[in-house]
Amino acid sequence: MINKIARSAADALAGVKDGSTVLIGGFGTTGIPNELVEGLIEQGAKDLTVVNNNAGNGEYGLAALLKAGRVKKIICSFPRQADSHVFDGLYRSGKLELELVPQGNLAERIRAAGAGIGAFFCPTGFGTRLAGDRETREISGKQYVLEYPIHGDVALIKAETGDRWGNLSYRKTARNFGPVMATAAQRTVASVHEIVELGQMDPETIVTPGIFVHKIVKIDRVSSPAVGSKQAA
Repeated sequence: MINKIARSAADALAGVKDGSTVLIGGFGTTGIPNELVEGLIEQGAKDLTVVNNNAGNGEYGLAALLKAGRVKKIICSFPRQADSHVFDGLYRSGKLELELVPQGNLAERIRAAGAGIGAFFCPTGFGTRLAGDRETREISGKQYVLEYPIHGDVALIKAETGDRWGNLSYRKTARNFGPVMATAAQRTVASVHEIVELGQMDPETIVTPGIFVHKIVKIDRVSSPAVGSKQAA
């Protein structure tokens, strides 16, 4: 019998190795799987490469993972905001490597990994430092930069509802990077607020099919004081 429901975040995250590339869903503070990130801190894996739209807020969730010294590199689009002091301090002191990727490129590089695309050309960043020394090509009179997929060893995402097969649906904008990250990782762990019986989810509302999900963990709507009102989405 297929049953992907984990007893706890610790159970779901067992086996994450040092040096893993971890895709973490979320856009700003919306859709961040904070409880899974906290579980990863307790699990102890280090020298991680983290992929996220941002680089953490305050001192909880992703910022707490950075503060714990578990991350050697972060790949993101928007590392700095008013409360990104953990990232700022680590980056300025040379303790954290940053790969800055335009947001559309970030989403497409992750999607390409899930779709089995070897590489693609994109105009964003051409002629700027973001292009680095990557190959460029003129196509139909326009200049493009070669981009490579971002594959994950593990994806941590937040969904709203799941079943024991791992089928997932999301709540509004909390969906963001979750679906593409689920397809791009060798192992996907999702937190959900509700677990329903098989057949209760309308197939038309299933965004991430269970074939892409390895474990789901049920999380209370508000599980800790660190998860503020902005995290409830």
